[in-house]
Amino acid sequence: MGTDMNEQNQLGLYLRDRRTKLDPAALGFTATRRRTAGLRREEVAQRANISTTWYTWLEQGRGGAASADVLDRIARALMLTDVEREHLFLLGLGRPPEVRYSPPESVSPRLKRILDALDPCPALVRTVTWDVVAWNTAARVMLTDYSQLEPRQRNVLRLMFGNSRVRTAQPDWESVARFVVGVFRADVARAGAMAEVAPLVEELSLLNPAFAAMWNDNEVRSFGEGIKRIHHPELGPVSLEYSAFTVDGRPDLNLSVYNPADPADAARIQALIDAKRAATT
Repeated sequence: MGTDMNEQNQLGLYLRDRRTKLDPAALGFTATRRRTAGLRREEVAQRANISTTWYTWLEQGRGGAASADVLDRIARALMLTDVEREHLFLLGLGRPPEVRYSPPESVSPRLKRILDALDPCPALVRTVTWDVVAWNTAARVMLTDYSQLEPRQRNVLRLMFGNSRVRTAQPDWESVARFVVGVFRADVARAGAMAEVAPLVEELSLLNPAFAAMWNDNEVRSFGEGIKRIHHPELGPVSLEYSAFTVDGRPDLNLSVYNPADPADAARIQALIDAKRAATT
């Protein structure tokens, strides 16, 4: 009779498998007199800066659950990819790891093609610090023409508190701005990026008393789903249903999609996109 997988130590099996995949010589360990492939337990423990006994217990399913810090050290010691690190946390703690902050970078061509396919629904990709790093034509036409901005200025908070056109487009600017600040605070705290955004917070606090007051209120919000109402300079009032998604494999990136709430608005947006494209050809 086979052993039920739920009765096995899945964490231990995974750890043993991962360490056998590593090359001892490439990591500075002697490759001679080894009975099995990969790193020894004590070598993983050394790289993770934990005791060999504690690491051995983890592989054997003894000693209780490891902390997130220990799993992080082991993930680095085993040179796990982001998806492998997530799997390690799911096995060890029953949950994925917290989002780790990484500086903004370009999105993949495949993700950009997905954005383009969503027209006439405005869609954009932003980081946990709310820097916009990709967008489609509908977002450029309906929200902000990010292509005309310097990368540093493609930040939602900078636009909300420092761009008059963005402010004018919000029928209830104060409510929207407070919501943005609350979600921003929650996002950067979740990603452990408070230190990275400190200069931006200081800059906006000095330039805009409204931001300083909202930031000092310490409110946190969740983006989730809802209705965004804007007053477009050419189309007038438009209602957009928004939803937010984490990009698979890139938990530091968020995909926001704004779907026209009215089919007539979708047709008007598409007509405006077509007109602007025609004007540039």
